[in-house]
Amino acid sequence: MSGDARGVALVVAAVTSLQFGAGFAVTLFDELGPAGAALLRLAIAALVLLALWRPAVRGHPRADLRVAVAFGLVLGLMNWAIYSAMDRIPLGVAVTIEFAGPLAVAVAGSRRALDGLWVALAAAGILLLAEPWGGSDLDRLGVLFALLAAVMWAAYIQLAARTGRVFGGGTGLAIAMAVGAVLLVPAGVAQAGAALLEPELLAAGAAVALASSVIPYSLELEALRRLPARVFGVLMSLEPAVAALAGLVVLGQALGAREWLAVALVVIASAGAAAR
Repeated sequence: MSGDARGVALVVAAVTSLQFGAGFAVTLFDELGPAGAALLRLAIAALVLLALWRPAVRGHPRADLRVAVAFGLVLGLMNWAIYSAMDRIPLGVAVTIEFAGPLAVAVAGSRRALDGLWVALAAAGILLLAEPWGGSDLDRLGVLFALLAAVMWAAYIQLAARTGRVFGGGTGLAIAMAVGAVLLVPAGVAQAGAALLEPELLAAGAAVALASSVIPYSLELEALRRLPARVFGVLMSLEPAVAALAGLVVLGQALGAREWLAVALVVIASAGAAAR
């Protein structure tokens, strides 16, 4: 298998693992709340990655460490924001709105007239979901959380690539995951309290951490080393559709024709913008 083909397989596996992991994470919200679930996910993922990679802080320039810390802050905020959105609106809808972030990265600085079409298609899809004129029954705060996650996702793409370049293997990711977990400690403990230490919830959190963080983020970092950014972006455009499927299979969240049309518009727009 060629390097590009391996990269494609890595991204597809990452997308599937991430979104189905997110679906299972939503089932923990009643006991842990979204912040508690995000904390458990990142903390367990950080422990696994630190044990696997044993990153050495010494020997790295401060500039490299600042990149990893910034990546960790973005990871923490992105996870908290999207989980808070998923607590209020359907999984597929939340991820579709969140996908405005990577789309913005794909078209940033472009002078192609065609990119204006992709932006318009994505905006139409998001408007179909949110219906800001008042026709939608979506929770408004949930939509705002999804938009915050979009901003963090845009930053994640940039910082993930930089982290992968300056740290070997998954060492940078391990540092970033630990930083993100520390960031979420106050909110996570406030929401979940002692439930964070219950064995059953710890086991469930470990499964979510592997499916939603350790596996997909590791695969994405490897894929970014093998694929051009545009190809990576096209493949990542599968996220909203896979999220909607995960919401249906795991949570029974069936979307209507309008919602599926919105998802399709965002997927097409994202793929088109990335395919240069």
